[in-house]
Amino acid sequence: MFDAKSFLKSVPHQPGVYRMINAADKVIYVGKAKDLRARLSSYFRAQVDSIKTRSLVSQIAHVEYTLTHSETEALILENNLIKQFMPRYNVLLRDDKSYPYILLSSHKHPRISSHRGPRKTVGQYFGPYPNASAVWQSLKTLQKIFPIRQCEDSFYRARTRPCLQYQLKLCSAPCVGKISDAEYQQQVRLASLFLQGKDQQVIDDLVQRMTDASENLQFEQAAQLRDKIIALRKVQEQQTVSGEHEEMDIVGFVYSHGVAAVHLLFVREQKVLGSKAYFPKVPADTEETEILTAFLLQFYLDGYGTQQMPREIVIGFPLTDAEAVADAISEVAGKKVRITYAQRGEKAKYLSLAQKNALQSCDNKQSLAEKMALRYQQLQQLLQLEQPIARMECFDISHTMGQATVASCVVFDGQGPHKAEYRRYNVTGITGGDDYAAMQFALDKRYGKLQDTDKIPDVIFIDGGQGQLNIAVAQFVGWPHEKKPLLVGVAKGTSRKPGLETLILAETGRSINLVDDAPALHLIQQIRDEAHRFAITGHRNKRGKALLKSPLQQVKGIGEKRRQALLQYLGGLQGVMRSSVAELCSVPGISKAQAEKIYQACHNK
Repeated sequence: MFDAKSFLKSVPHQPGVYRMINAADKVIYVGKAKDLRARLSSYFRAQVDSIKTRSLVSQIAHVEYTLTHSETEALILENNLIKQFMPRYNVLLRDDKSYPYILLSSHKHPRISSHRGPRKTVGQYFGPYPNASAVWQSLKTLQKIFPIRQCEDSFYRARTRPCLQYQLKLCSAPCVGKISDAEYQQQVRLASLFLQGKDQQVIDDLVQRMTDASENLQFEQAAQLRDKIIALRKVQEQQTVSGEHEEMDIVGFVYSHGVAAVHLLFVREQKVLGSKAYFPKVPADTEETEILTAFLLQFYLDGYGTQQMPREIVIGFPLTDAEAVADAISEVAGKKVRITYAQRGEKAKYLSLAQKNALQSCDNKQSLAEKMALRYQQLQQLLQLEQPIARMECFDISHTMGQATVASCVVFDGQGPHKAEYRRYNVTGITGGDDYAAMQFALDKRYGKLQDTDKIPDVIFIDGGQGQLNIAVAQFVGWPHEKKPLLVGVAKGTSRKPGLETLILAETGRSINLVDDAPALHLIQQIRDEAHRFAITGHRNKRGKALLKSPLQQVKGIGEKRRQALLQYLGGLQGVMRSSVAELCSVPGISKAQAEKIYQACHNK
């Protein structure tokens, strides 16, 4: 038993972070405090109302703490430790994705493109956008109004004549001098103003240029400017959600029946760029203020990006530690970030919209959770398992006539797909098209050296018939662990239509055919289809890379510059393929020995 009284005597009245650890030496909770002794003492009182706290305290074997200079430092350290240990009694936000931006590069002829990740490229960044589709929609609009290049630098440098984008009037072809540098920079300036939300300034500029062109009798140019003005006005009309505030995030929050939903609206340059819903993992009996505080810290301190931090975060109810949370976010952002509680005005309208979306997301999540729970329950009964299913895995193989074989393993936990645990395996060392050998390869990779017993699934589904299932049975002969998964083959019917699958149980050899509306069958179809999707996506990517790989890339000593020289002098890859050794030697920088290697690579000799 943990001796709380003796421990608390040594705890100082200073700010810091504490870690509660169970008998298995695993961190089960991380917290911060302005006064460590006062905060830790509250856990060990005689009467504790919270069920969550009583459950937590009952598992404590020992407590460790780290002192900090301030509460702000404690918040930042707490967030880092939560991310490191993922304690079961903390609110956890499982979303580490970075957000996409639009990048306007600083080249002589700037390129406009989508960007995600570290900002290593010099240029202007606009965003963040909630998802990639929002970025591509904006780029598509910009390309029609401001014909700025979107091609890669390697493609741009290799041009000797305009590409198809120029013919479609989606690019002004600065690569071959179809537009003057001054005019191109003017297009870039207008695009930058547009992305900053200064639509009216762009329209005023175009109106003035249209008037000047008309007065100078340049009617064709005036007509082109007129069409751009019309397109911009249509974009303005489509931007239905806009206001006076330039930069802020609005946080809608709903917590109902154990499901927490957070809906974020991203406002930049006085416009809503988009929104996104999040569902933090919440321990039972957790207070709303604790959930929202944990979300704000984990979301804004983990990978959100210091440059994209909003100046203001709008929430629906006041937080006890709002000032400390704002200070912690401000310290990471390197600028002042305020957390405000909206009650009236434009912010309240934005907040109402975010709350409405959060409520809808929460309802949808609960409905989905109920359906999923029913499916798991029926599958447990169907397979006659004594314990609820906590983990399932499914395997599938994908290839094209034996080429680029890829095996997939998808994982479902008690709530559904657990994508962080998905794995793909590039199958090697087998005869092409041998699905049995490919399945054996994948199973051996997955379970051959498995040490973590927590990752042993309750059920393993094998997409295939009795032959594939026999391979799986052989894999688990001499299984060293106490827990052994149930092996189930999922064989398609003769027509291969959904609903006609046959389940084959490895232990008994019994076959089961379910009615097509059975919830258990829907769950099996979902995990099987997910394994198939994951395998075929990996296979297509692998096959695509092989098809797109130039034979020039296989020649040692031929780098990017020499490849570009070959393509330019000989008229592209087809010209290289048709060239003789003597013609290859005529390219500057290519020796006779290299020309022979290139010739052999191009003719598979």
